[in-house]
Amino acid sequence: MREIFRQEMQQLGDDLLKQGREAARSMERATQSLKDANIALAEQVIDADKRIDALERNLDEMGISVLARQAPVAADLRTVVSVLRISSTLERMGDLARHVAYVARGRYPERVNSGPIYDLLVEMAEHATVVGQRVAQLLDTHDLSLAEMIEEEDNVLDALHHKSFSLILDESLDLSRQEIIDAVLLARYMERFGDHGVSIARRITFLVTGHIAERDETIREIAEAAEEQR
Repeated sequence: MREIFRQEMQQLGDDLLKQGREAARSMERATQSLKDANIALAEQVIDADKRIDALERNLDEMGISVLARQAPVAADLRTVVSVLRISSTLERMGDLARHVAYVARGRYPERVNSGPIYDLLVEMAEHATVVGQRVAQLLDTHDLSLAEMIEEEDNVLDALHHKSFSLILDESLDLSRQEIIDAVLLARYMERFGDHGVSIARRITFLVTGHIAERDETIREIAEAAEEQR
């Protein structure tokens, strides 16, 4: 039984890493589709979201099964609960990459926006891509220096998101209604992508160290899960 439990825990980790890599790849492709008006890449992102969703469903089923049959405690319980929370967050990151791809596809064969707004959106997309890549690396290595880097990238995204409001409201740019809508949505999608990356970084930090980052609710969630097992 213990060997089966070990294999199940390993499978949880492997599938979570696979989901993280899929989410990172989706944002990379969404960024490129935004920059180049590449409809083929946009379609790949949209298709990949189904795989990310399927991985979340599988992880949910496996994680709940492990909790019910094996009743893990201490570090093992913390790992299973963390996997379930992180998988849900990765699913949302996949959704955000898909939303970016939808906007890029909707403007094909033209690029989304132009001028300084386009430049800012591309910059945000590139930082979001870095967040996705570092999240995938963090899931693989548990190197907490990557968690710090993710938080730094998120700070940049927050600052760029704030800057986007000034550009959108700049009457001299003479933006159309569609350009305004696209800019508001895209900036929000990528800012949220960064926020989800931070959430994962903090959960991995807790998983590795047992210490919780400010504003993270993982301790409460694990305490509730442990109480349910009693």
